[in-house]
Amino acid sequence: MDSKLQIISGRFHGRKLYLPPNARPTQNRARAALFNMLASGLVNVGDNLCVWDAFAGSGAFGIEFLSRYPNSRVIFTDIDPESVRTVQKNLSLLNIGTAASVVQSDAIIAADKYAQSADVIFVDPPYDSAVKGAEFVNRVASRIKDGAILIWEQELSQSVMPPVEWRILRDKTYGRARFFVLTRGDE
Repeated sequence: MDSKLQIISGRFHGRKLYLPPNARPTQNRARAALFNMLASGLVNVGDNLCVWDAFAGSGAFGIEFLSRYPNSRVIFTDIDPESVRTVQKNLSLLNIGTAASVVQSDAIIAADKYAQSADVIFVDPPYDSAVKGAEFVNRVASRIKDGAILIWEQELSQSVMPPVEWRILRDKTYGRARFFVLTRGDE
């Protein structure tokens, strides 16, 4: 495995992860900064959180969550069969047990099933599909549960503002990635 993608912190610290073909994973440094931001009080990490890694790719975000917060459970969805196999392969390297489930599904369609139960939703659609991220965020707006956090990663050059239904908790840029940390606006 020649990937530079690895788990940043927690019980799986330093473990390298496989990447699906043509992957564009969130850089290690950006992922570390994002998790530091979450731990600063945005998410009550002591709880048994349900996390949804909606466009999973390699599964790095969800696996990082499991590494740092072992009482959490993560749902990984991706429409690409190769990405699903990669997430399964990465999970098989770890002793996670039933804390993770991997589903081959279009994230936008899966919103009906998973948005209501997730405490944290990570949205990182392919950078060449910026419209998919906006479509997903719009769909989830009416389905997300009270108090849930949505993290939307976008290509900085194609970045769009979240719809008015969302309240921006954080807006951060790391290299070519822009992260919006959002919750429903009425909270």
